[in-house]
Amino acid sequence: MNLNLTLIAQALAFALFIWFAVKFIWPPLTRAIEQRQKQIADGLAAGERGRRELEAAGKRAHEDLAKARERVGEIIGSAEKRDAQMLDEAKAAAKAEADRILTAAAADIDQQIARAKEMLREQVASLAVAGAEKILRREVDAQTHAELLKQLKREI
Repeated sequence: MNLNLTLIAQALAFALFIWFAVKFIWPPLTRAIEQRQKQIADGLAAGERGRRELEAAGKRAHEDLAKARERVGEIIGSAEKRDAQMLDEAKAAAKAEADRILTAAAADIDQQIARAKEMLREQVASLAVAGAEKILRREVDAQTHAELLKQLKREI
Protein backbone atom coordinates (compact mmCIF):
# COMPACT_ATOMS: atom_id res chain seq x y z
CA MET A 1 0.00 0.00 0.00
CA ASN A 2 1.06 3.29 -0.89
CA LEU A 3 1.21 5.96 1.72
CA ASN A 4 0.19 8.70 -0.69
CA LEU A 5 -2.88 6.89 -1.87
CA THR A 6 -3.96 6.23 1.73
CA LEU A 7 -3.37 9.82 2.68
CA ILE A 8 -5.38 11.10 -0.31
CA ALA A 9 -8.23 8.64 0.44
CA GLN A 10 -8.32 9.75 4.06
CA ALA A 11 -8.23 13.42 3.01
CA LEU A 12 -11.04 12.77 0.52
CA ALA A 13 -13.10 10.92 3.18
CA PHE A 14 -12.48 13.73 5.64
CA ALA A 15 -13.51 16.34 3.07
CA LEU A 16 -16.63 14.29 2.30
CA PHE A 17 -17.38 14.10 6.05
CA ILE A 18 -16.91 17.88 6.43
CA TRP A 19 -19.20 18.57 3.43
CA PHE A 20 -21.83 16.16 4.82
CA ALA A 21 -21.57 17.72 8.32
CA VAL A 22 -21.84 21.29 6.95
CA LYS A 23 -24.75 20.35 4.65
CA PHE A 24 -26.87 18.12 6.92
CA ILE A 25 -25.67 18.24 10.56
CA TRP A 26 -24.53 21.85 11.07
CA PRO A 27 -27.80 23.69 10.11
CA PRO A 28 -30.05 21.84 12.64
CA LEU A 29 -27.40 22.31 15.31
CA THR A 30 -27.10 26.04 14.66
CA ARG A 31 -30.93 26.36 14.61
CA ALA A 32 -31.15 24.52 17.96
CA ILE A 33 -28.39 26.71 19.43
CA GLU A 34 -30.07 29.88 18.14
CA GLN A 35 -33.45 28.76 19.53
CA ARG A 36 -31.86 28.01 22.87
CA GLN A 37 -30.09 31.38 22.86
CA LYS A 38 -33.40 33.11 22.02
CA GLN A 39 -35.18 31.16 24.76
CA ILE A 40 -32.52 32.10 27.32
CA ALA A 41 -32.65 35.77 26.22
CA ASP A 42 -36.45 35.76 26.49
CA GLY A 43 -36.23 34.18 29.94
CA LEU A 44 -33.73 36.79 31.09
CA ALA A 45 -35.90 39.58 29.68
CA ALA A 46 -38.97 38.10 31.39
CA GLY A 47 -37.03 37.89 34.65
CA GLU A 48 -35.99 41.51 34.32
CA ARG A 49 -39.59 42.53 33.54
CA GLY A 50 -40.75 40.52 36.56
CA ARG A 51 -38.18 42.23 38.78
CA ARG A 52 -39.29 45.68 37.54
CA GLU A 53 -42.94 44.78 37.99
CA LEU A 54 -42.19 43.53 41.51
CA GLU A 55 -40.44 46.81 42.33
CA ALA A 56 -43.36 48.77 40.86
CA ALA A 57 -45.84 46.64 42.84
CA GLY A 58 -43.81 47.25 45.99
CA LYS A 59 -43.90 51.00 45.37
CA ARG A 60 -47.65 50.88 44.71
CA ALA A 61 -48.13 48.85 47.90
CA HIS A 62 -46.18 51.45 49.90
CA GLU A 63 -48.21 54.26 48.33
CA ASP A 64 -51.47 52.42 49.03
CA LEU A 65 -50.34 51.79 52.60
CA ALA A 66 -49.49 55.48 53.04
CA LYS A 67 -52.90 56.45 51.62
CA ALA A 68 -54.60 53.93 53.91
CA ARG A 69 -52.75 55.32 56.94
CA GLU A 70 -53.77 58.84 55.93
CA ARG A 71 -57.37 57.72 55.51
CA VAL A 72 -57.29 56.00 58.90
CA GLY A 73 -56.03 59.24 60.42
CA GLU A 74 -58.88 61.14 58.80
CA ILE A 75 -61.43 58.58 60.01
CA ILE A 76 -60.05 58.70 63.56
CA GLY A 77 -60.11 62.51 63.47
CA SER A 78 -63.71 62.62 62.29
CA ALA A 79 -64.68 59.98 64.87
CA GLU A 80 -63.08 62.04 67.65
CA LYS A 81 -64.83 65.16 66.35
CA ARG A 82 -68.17 63.31 66.24
CA ASP A 83 -67.52 61.94 69.73
CA ALA A 84 -66.93 65.46 71.07
CA GLN A 85 -70.04 66.69 69.26
CA MET A 86 -72.17 63.87 70.68
CA LEU A 87 -70.78 64.57 74.16
CA ASP A 88 -71.68 68.26 73.82
CA GLU A 89 -75.16 67.35 72.58
CA ALA A 90 -75.64 64.95 75.51
CA LYS A 91 -74.48 67.63 77.98
CA ALA A 92 -76.87 70.16 76.44
CA ALA A 93 -79.76 67.67 76.56
CA ALA A 94 -78.95 66.78 80.18
CA LYS A 95 -78.80 70.47 81.14
CA ALA A 96 -82.13 71.13 79.42
CA GLU A 97 -83.69 68.14 81.21
CA ALA A 98 -82.26 69.32 84.55
CA ASP A 99 -83.63 72.82 83.95
CA ARG A 100 -87.04 71.35 83.05
CA ILE A 101 -87.04 69.21 86.21
CA LEU A 102 -86.00 72.19 88.37
CA THR A 103 -88.73 74.34 86.82
CA ALA A 104 -91.33 71.63 87.42
CA ALA A 105 -90.10 71.15 91.00
CA ALA A 106 -90.23 74.90 91.65
CA ALA A 107 -93.78 75.05 90.24
CA ASP A 108 -94.78 72.08 92.42
CA ILE A 109 -93.24 73.74 95.50
CA ASP A 110 -95.09 76.97 94.71
CA GLN A 111 -98.37 75.03 94.41
CA GLN A 112 -97.76 73.24 97.70
CA ILE A 113 -96.90 76.54 99.43
CA ALA A 114 -100.07 78.10 98.02
CA ARG A 115 -102.13 75.11 99.25
CA ALA A 116 -100.49 75.27 102.68
CA LYS A 117 -101.18 79.03 102.91
CA GLU A 118 -104.78 78.47 101.86
CA MET A 119 -105.19 75.74 104.49
CA LEU A 120 -103.63 78.01 107.15
CA ARG A 121 -105.98 80.81 106.14
CA GLU A 122 -108.95 78.50 106.44
CA GLN A 123 -107.77 77.25 109.83
CA VAL A 124 -107.04 80.81 111.07
CA ALA A 125 -110.42 81.93 109.80
CA SER A 126 -112.21 79.02 111.48
CA LEU A 127 -110.25 79.62 114.70
CA ALA A 128 -111.07 83.32 114.57
CA VAL A 129 -114.72 82.55 114.05
CA ALA A 130 -114.60 80.00 116.88
CA GLY A 131 -112.84 82.52 119.13
CA ALA A 132 -115.33 85.25 118.28
CA GLU A 133 -118.14 82.82 118.96
CA LYS A 134 -116.72 81.96 122.36
CA ILE A 135 -116.19 85.62 123.19
CA LEU A 136 -119.75 86.48 122.24
CA ARG A 137 -121.21 83.61 124.22
CA ARG A 138 -119.52 84.66 127.41
CA GLU A 139 -119.75 87.91 129.17
CA VAL A 140 -117.64 90.58 127.78
CA ASP A 141 -115.08 91.16 130.43
CA ALA A 142 -111.40 92.06 129.94
CA GLN A 143 -109.93 89.20 131.91
CA THR A 144 -112.01 86.55 130.15
CA HIS A 145 -111.29 88.20 126.86
CA ALA A 146 -107.50 88.05 127.51
CA GLU A 147 -107.72 84.39 128.57
CA LEU A 148 -109.59 83.49 125.39
CA LEU A 149 -106.97 85.28 123.29
CA LYS A 150 -104.16 83.43 125.08
CA GLN A 151 -105.95 80.13 124.47
CA LEU A 152 -106.38 81.03 120.80
CA LYS A 153 -102.67 81.87 120.51
CA ARG A 154 -101.79 78.46 121.92
CA GLU A 155 -104.09 76.70 119.46
CA ILE A 156 -102.63 78.61 116.53
